[in-house]
Amino acid sequence: MIGILFFSMSGLPSLARDVNVPKFPLSEPQQQQPTEPKQPVITSPTAPGLSNPQEFEGFVDKIINEEISKSHVPGAAISVVKDGKLFFAKGYGYANVEKNIPVVIDKTLFRVASLSKLFTATAAMQLYERGKLDLDADINKYLTSFQLENPFPEPAKVAQLMTHTDGTTKRRIGLAARTAAQMKPLGDYLSKYMPPVVWQPGKLYSYSSHSTALLGYLVEKVSGIPFVEYIDKNILQPLQMGRSTFLQPPPQPLADDLAVGYQYQNGQFKAVPYLYLNIAPAASMSTTATDMANFMIAHLQYGRYENSRILEEDTVQLMHKQHFTHHPKLPGTGYSFRERLENNIRVIGHLGSLRGYFSSLTLMPEQNIGIFIATNSFSGVAGKFLTQFLDRYFPVANKLTPVKPIALTEEQLNRLTGTYRDLEYPRDTFAKVTAPFKHINIKKGENGTLTISTPSLFFLGSVPKHTLVPVEPLLFNRVEDDAFTAFGEDSRGNIAFVFNPLWSKIGAYERIPWYGTIWVQLGIVGFCAIVFLSASIVGLIVPLIRRLRGKSFIVEQKFSSAWVVAGMVGTLNLLFLIGLPLSLWLIGVWKLVYGVPGIVVALLCLPLITTVLALVLAVFTGLAWVNHTWSFIKRLHYSLITLAGLIFIPLLAYWNLLGFQF
Repeated sequence: MIGILFFSMSGLPSLARDVNVPKFPLSEPQQQQPTEPKQPVITSPTAPGLSNPQEFEGFVDKIINEEISKSHVPGAAISVVKDGKLFFAKGYGYANVEKNIPVVIDKTLFRVASLSKLFTATAAMQLYERGKLDLDADINKYLTSFQLENPFPEPAKVAQLMTHTDGTTKRRIGLAARTAAQMKPLGDYLSKYMPPVVWQPGKLYSYSSHSTALLGYLVEKVSGIPFVEYIDKNILQPLQMGRSTFLQPPPQPLADDLAVGYQYQNGQFKAVPYLYLNIAPAASMSTTATDMANFMIAHLQYGRYENSRILEEDTVQLMHKQHFTHHPKLPGTGYSFRERLENNIRVIGHLGSLRGYFSSLTLMPEQNIGIFIATNSFSGVAGKFLTQFLDRYFPVANKLTPVKPIALTEEQLNRLTGTYRDLEYPRDTFAKVTAPFKHINIKKGENGTLTISTPSLFFLGSVPKHTLVPVEPLLFNRVEDDAFTAFGEDSRGNIAFVFNPLWSKIGAYERIPWYGTIWVQLGIVGFCAIVFLSASIVGLIVPLIRRLRGKSFIVEQKFSSAWVVAGMVGTLNLLFLIGLPLSLWLIGVWKLVYGVPGIVVALLCLPLITTVLALVLAVFTGLAWVNHTWSFIKRLHYSLITLAGLIFIPLLAYWNLLGFQF
């Protein structure tokens, strides 16, 4: 069952949510903004061909059209800004496949998911500028109706919400509503569902949409106006982003131009339902590629767009600078802008992923270039495009001197090997069963190296292996992409973390104990399932057959009730093992974003019953061995049933399946 759940719940999207706010008109007069005369901009360093939009169009067409065909992407849009102006923008494919509506670059809206976080952080920095929001203050200072649960003496600070180092984790269940009317007000939602702090604030990067949702709630609290209204008046209107909104769904006439989100299934595009997200500041924005160009220009021009200014120059520089990294040689994060290091160039930006949509925003501050890409289905086009873009227009002229490798002893290498798990998984609900998809294995390689791989059972080779060459005792060079991976110790000096093992953006993985590895967990489940089946057969099925044949409903003359209890434990646990993943599959596991269905709640009652009965089994087992009630084989069988019943309890607890943890 755990294995089936791993697969079935891997489709749970990482989402965000919106607020129940008044539908104010987008045509409302623009709030007065500080203005200043247009100033000359610094041109970007020379890049071969980038001065020619026609040449660039051919380059873009080749990549985008190839990805649309290969990855079955219905539509895409891209905008590129350079030196304070729109350099290139174009739409591809269809916004609506059924109606043959093409993507129109300045008309078609895409849901950009987590790119919304950049707007929320910009809003927070506006309030910081005005002295209304202290970035170094305890978050709880601003919360009145609820408090962020924090067991550590160190407070979680406002700035840490933007660097995702506040110590909270992901949550997936209950993120969305089926209709706009069912959405919860932001404060009400967070007071009930905000994940607690589980890591010491400021020590580890753990990405969570709820961190940004809470930041948006602070914007709402401090400004005194609904979050969506604040964003519209203070960012969208000054930047002339008239075809952008955080409202769900977008108001008319924008709603008619929203690209339909799709999944490609069984050879055809299937439209996905519109998700009304319950954490709006993190992911509810809909926008066009040309509107996003204005936002990129404003950040590249240090807060200024034409004659409007949304942030002071010093504030933008503060947002863009690195505020946290796990190691000086690894990419880190600014305030919501995450770093990526490629071709000796530092770029900053963010990705957005929502069921039916994918987006990417990349800024190259030193080159004064910004790139936005959006599609109306999940796609890897953004990463491929950026790599090819940098290789073509910003190739590495002078490669850095290779870092000299060092030799580590077998003992030093053994200290680093093991199974690690990405910190970014939901810890506090039964959606924790998705965690194995975040596992990586680190083993010793040849010639004093380490290798990183993913469990083939779940990844099926989707992530290539990486070879790590030691350059410091806890720092390694990744041979395949010439990037770095670092290891981290806990307070006792034990290896507890590995940082940036796979990707070019910031990330952290925790080392998991042997009993948390997937094969151990599946082995325990397999043992329990076999024993439970035998208990069900001997304790209930065989006696029932005897009864149907007109014979006495008896298993043994002595302690017959003990075998009935064993049969009940086996049958109920098997019902849970099979029923939970089956019900989720039939209902659609992704629908857990709306909450937990009644049938799942009912199934979660079964482990509570069997936990009590397992304790009864222990009593019967003791009596059987003391009194020699049955034959040795029957006593051994009953003991195995009891053992399985007792082992099943911590197994369920480990995966948050014991009780109603959702």
